[in-house]
Amino acid sequence: MLGCEKLLEENPKAIAVETFYKTPDEVEAALNAIYSPFRAVMTTDYPAQIETYADYGYGKGSYSVLRDYQKLDETNISRISNIWTLLYRAVRNANIAIANIPAAEALNDIQVNNYLAEARFMRGYMYLYLVQCWGGVPKRTEDNMGELDVPRSSDQEIWDLILADLEFAKDNLPLRPRAWGAPSTNVAKTVLTEVYLHLERYSDARTMAHEVITSGEFALVPVAVPDDFLKLYGPGVTHTSEEIFYQKYSRSQGWWWIHYLHAPNSYSGPQGIFANYSDSENYVLKNWDRDDLRFQFNWYPRDVGFGPNTLLCKKFQDTNTPNGSGDVDIPLYRYADLLLYFAEAETRVNGVTSDALDALNQVHRRAYGYSPLTASPVDFQADDFSQQSLLDQIIEERCYETVFELKRWNDLKRLGIVKERIKLTKGVDVSDTFLLWPIPVNETNYNSAIDPRTDQNPGY
Repeated sequence: MLGCEKLLEENPKAIAVETFYKTPDEVEAALNAIYSPFRAVMTTDYPAQIETYADYGYGKGSYSVLRDYQKLDETNISRISNIWTLLYRAVRNANIAIANIPAAEALNDIQVNNYLAEARFMRGYMYLYLVQCWGGVPKRTEDNMGELDVPRSSDQEIWDLILADLEFAKDNLPLRPRAWGAPSTNVAKTVLTEVYLHLERYSDARTMAHEVITSGEFALVPVAVPDDFLKLYGPGVTHTSEEIFYQKYSRSQGWWWIHYLHAPNSYSGPQGIFANYSDSENYVLKNWDRDDLRFQFNWYPRDVGFGPNTLLCKKFQDTNTPNGSGDVDIPLYRYADLLLYFAEAETRVNGVTSDALDALNQVHRRAYGYSPLTASPVDFQADDFSQQSLLDQIIEERCYETVFELKRWNDLKRLGIVKERIKLTKGVDVSDTFLLWPIPVNETNYNSAIDPRTDQNPGY
């Protein structure tokens, strides 16, 4: 196993489907091949789509047509088709690994289970994106990966596959990842927490989150002034106490989307196309306390043709990048996410409790420059809340905490409040068609088990 200080390097050897791996190096090359398509998904297409949809987000150019929330146009259908293809490429690579790892001659039983758990974790995690974006999709596993014609499964069948993969991963992954950017048992528990919330299994979500919290493996990064958040999000930060599961980048393999956030010669070097932005009059930002250090850190005004209220987001930045490809990581899951997941699950199960408030207050205190673990003047108090109003507060806190972290749209859909929030913040009615992406034509053209007329998502 690789040491914990090593970053996941995605430079896999070419390994044919029929190859049976023999050594740990060969197995790890196969595992690394799962991450490469997912990296491509997250480079620009997925972030630009999902943050245009958020209640605080807007898109320009070819993304501006999405602001009516009715259906995708052909340009954006092409983009989401690419996301579909890449996610299934990652699933395929995971299936190849799952099928062949048990035959690796130089592995002991513990290694086999560790490696299988990583491959199954990544497969389940790819299906989490697929089911959130498309609903029921073809269920491709190691048992049918040679078949071209695979029908759509139901949403529940996909959720069942996700659960089986993640639960196996939870029980068989090591406590320490083989490299930063690879999963561990606490990563699997964190993703399971989110899945349980999706499935309204709130007691299970609470249990999983509580196990991660009490593991003592993670802590919020302290913040005293706005720019201290650079210790969490800044360029060159390879690991922090808050990192649970991140997509890792270096400047040579940087995150290209950051230049979608910035004007030229601002926070992404000479690059900058500001394809994603916000507005100070948007409901979310207008009601965001200006004393919150997250507001001061995240936003900077720049009139780039959308009016004087335009705000660009500097959460992700690399001023030294020569080409807009930033040396910053994608925080897929942070300890702050986990604390707020726990607060939500605890409140749904037990109402307004000191445990729920403590988890919420840790995140809230840090946002105002206080120690997360010490009572502060900004603490929320139990007497101020009903069960529902505390849930509302947790959801609002998560919005402020994870702005432009590619999470808000799926949160709104999971919570069943997407239509009311977009109406409130943007004055637009969201159509049912907009809630799921269309099954791509490159799937229906070659998969005869999916009828493009009867098996398509509504409106396409």
